[in-house]
Amino acid sequence: MSGHSKFANIKHKKEKNDAKKGKIFTIIGREIAVAVKDGGPDPENNSKLRDVIAKAKANNMPNDTIDRGIKKAAGDGDGVNYEEVTYEGYGPSGIAIIVKALTDNKNRTASNVRNAFTKGSGSVGTQGCVSYMFDEKGQIIISKEELEDNDIEVDADELMMLALDAGAEDFSDEEEAYEIITAPEDFSAVREVLEKENYPMASAEVTMIPQNYVTLTDENDIRQLNRTLDLLDEDDDVQDVFHNWDE
Repeated sequence: MSGHSKFANIKHKKEKNDAKKGKIFTIIGREIAVAVKDGGPDPENNSKLRDVIAKAKANNMPNDTIDRGIKKAAGDGDGVNYEEVTYEGYGPSGIAIIVKALTDNKNRTASNVRNAFTKGSGSVGTQGCVSYMFDEKGQIIISKEELEDNDIEVDADELMMLALDAGAEDFSDEEEAYEIITAPEDFSAVREVLEKENYPMASAEVTMIPQNYVTLTDENDIRQLNRTLDLLDEDDDVQDVFHNWDE
């Protein structure tokens, strides 16, 4: 089985985030707060919280930081209430962009997102204007380099059967990584099976995967798109940015 693996993009994003750990920890901290508010502080009884914890660990968030975030959210009855909002729009040459945010001030976030698009010669569109170009999927990336660093030997066929038996839709054996794709509702179950087998995950989350990727050749378009993506990356309200640019 094979697919269009975006491990290089994920690796690039992860390395970028490594230089901004405060930002990524803030993002995950908000997700922990929302998950605890929605389903309680016990991961055993809260699958959403289990998924956020897995994402936190994939981003090297310390266990004590995760625990503090859960305890704070559980005891903070009068804390900040974050609302999930999604924006869709276009970058240069019609690049499709989806922005997901958690905010306590929708007006501020909308203004900042619109500003990021405008400064990169793009525009915010209406709900649904580009999301039809993406599929919402669970995506688990297992880095081969990380497996080697941990002296873990993997039989690709065995890993594939383990993932498929757990409910995965697709499995790709790429040069740098194994990529496992699931339906959103099967993501938690597949991730937990792999976690129990101690497979280290470079990335594990429900994401938006483009149906097709667009290559940019104009240097100005690339520069403008990177400006938008950088501005969005710097915004604390922004949780995730998905696009169909083939970097």
